[in-house]
Amino acid sequence: MPIELYQFAISHYSEKVRWALDLKSIAHEPKYLLPGMHVRTIRGLTGQKVTSVPVLVDSGHVIQGSAAILDHLEEISPDPALLPADSKARGDALAWEKRLDDEAGPAVRTFAYHHLLQRPKLVAPLLAAKTPFWNAYLIRLAFSRVEETMREMMRINEKTAAKAQSVVEDLLDEIGDIYRSGRYLAGDSFSRADLTAGALFAPLFMPEQYPVPWPKPQRLPQAMAQWRQDNRERLEPVADCYREHR
Repeated sequence: MPIELYQFAISHYSEKVRWALDLKSIAHEPKYLLPGMHVRTIRGLTGQKVTSVPVLVDSGHVIQGSAAILDHLEEISPDPALLPADSKARGDALAWEKRLDDEAGPAVRTFAYHHLLQRPKLVAPLLAAKTPFWNAYLIRLAFSRVEETMREMMRINEKTAAKAQSVVEDLLDEIGDIYRSGRYLAGDSFSRADLTAGALFAPLFMPEQYPVPWPKPQRLPQAMAQWRQDNRERLEPVADCYREHR
């Protein structure tokens, strides 16, 4: 049976796994889901109440969560390695990955959705990307409820978005200092720490490799467009690493 990856196209945690699969040249079948409508599918796979994506299914073995999935991929396809051989560098890579998963991922999501949810015509195609075309129309028809649910579930509001922006900027500054010194986040080679940074910050620099129809910069909400312009230098080191290795 082929490996299956259940995911949202827009999910930056899913992008983390897509990238790892591509780097390791692991053949897989993508299963794109519509946020909200995915619940029954994920619960059917995992048997758990938690319905987060990505979920990888390999020969009946179900793995939920990007970090656990990367662990599994390292086991079944060690080359190229995404963890350094040196024990200290290995520990650093895993520590960076956990920090980014815990801090950068939620902060980027909160900041980006706070602004994008203000534009139903922009965000509906992003949420429905890679699913049947009519899903984008359904999201727009029910958008007031969609927005209310997303903001409530992810605790997205002016206050949390402002805090998320600060977290994003501080992390980008720290990572940028490391990259500008010519180093990787852990050890002397690209690792899953760098992969995690690139994937989780990708919705802010909107790379072409990402499987969603990013809006043109001029169509973004003004505050988000202005932030991207003001923080271009902050984003560039992470974006460069993404482009080089993705």
